[in-house]
Amino acid sequence: MNQSELSTIASRARRIVEILAGKYPSRHGGYAETLNAAADFIDQEFQALGFVVESHFYECDEAKVRNLIVEKKGSMPELSCIVVGAHYDTVVGTPGADDNASGIAGLLELARLLKDHPNRRTIKFVAFPHEEPPYFFTHLMGSRQYAKKLKQEGQNVLVMLALEMLAFAGEKYDQLYPAPLMRALGRYPKYGNFIALVGNLRSIRMMSIVRRTMRQRGTIGVESLSAPGFIPPLFLSDHSSFWNAGFPALMVTDTAFLRNPHYHRESDTADTLNYTFLAEVIALVYSAVLTLDEVE
Repeated sequence: MNQSELSTIASRARRIVEILAGKYPSRHGGYAETLNAAADFIDQEFQALGFVVESHFYECDEAKVRNLIVEKKGSMPELSCIVVGAHYDTVVGTPGADDNASGIAGLLELARLLKDHPNRRTIKFVAFPHEEPPYFFTHLMGSRQYAKKLKQEGQNVLVMLALEMLAFAGEKYDQLYPAPLMRALGRYPKYGNFIALVGNLRSIRMMSIVRRTMRQRGTIGVESLSAPGFIPPLFLSDHSSFWNAGFPALMVTDTAFLRNPHYHRESDTADTLNYTFLAEVIALVYSAVLTLDEVE
């Protein structure tokens, strides 16, 4: 993409982040009214792009919450589908700009960029509630509900891409790793100026395709890790729900608490993020989806 297109993505994404973090902080199951108001906002944004939004409601803590699904039908619906998802809830007391308004901004922008693409595979854009504690890794996660539904319906998923914190990056940020020897052995960068891909062993083929495409098309670093899915913190997002259902899935992330000091804090505000980086990440994921659409 050219610089003008990237600037447009950055501006549009920033608006989404600022609204979600500014108007809907503590969008959590404990504050169901705020959580559902944020869902209404995301629904309206999808509709403004010209999409029909399907809501999958389920009961939780005497309240109804919902997954928001936009399905872009492919010309060859018999092919396995591509799922792109992001959670819209936050930890109580946090604005959740990076975690995970940045992911929702990415989801909406990808839907806009792919709207007129003549895709072969059906692409499903999904916004999930209840990724954060106390719901994480339980049946109350929106992504658990949705992955289970796909499995029960017998739908085939080529890969699920979980957009989990996409916009905290820069040359000045120290980068930590889940295993101390990863950087010591010289395999990974010292500073947090890259986007990361995380996959389990079932997802290795998809990892190879997505990583290669993103490295070829982009101007930012792309690092990856494929490992058994039970190793923490590799499963800490919605991709783990798809692993649990037996589907290939990758997390796209700025590495969360391994880089961002505002993780799960009141300071996770819109002004801490790098929107140029976010736009570049969105452009890379867009390229990856185009490549995945052509996979045989």
